[in-house]
Amino acid sequence: MLHFLVRLPRPMETVWPALASAEGLGAWFTDVEVLEPRLGGAVALRGLGGGRVTAWDVDRVAEYTVEPGGRLRFHLERDGATASTLRFTHEFRGERESEQRWRARFERLVALPEPPGAS
Repeated sequence: MLHFLVRLPRPMETVWPALASAEGLGAWFTDVEVLEPRLGGAVALRGLGGGRVTAWDVDRVAEYTVEPGGRLRFHLERDGATASTLRFTHEFRGERESEQRWRARFERLVALPEPPGAS
């Protein structure tokens, strides 16, 4: 299980599309083959597998459970008027993922000038 706390220099409303849309996730994480943005919707993440959206609270929580990739939970919180904090958890079996790989992904997310779809 990996946990991260990531401070993002943008408000929640502009970060949410990067966590909850195919275009957004593709810009910093991985290509998305399918994403039905609702609880119980289908999701397929390249390199991680396919499954379901297992938690969905618009603008706050997106959780994807895929096989064999495990459970990925993105939980956004407001951090003042111009920033947000992402609490991230990845539960998985085996050694498919690493802290180093997730750090690199989050560096890409932080570096995005404005996440796709956030206008």
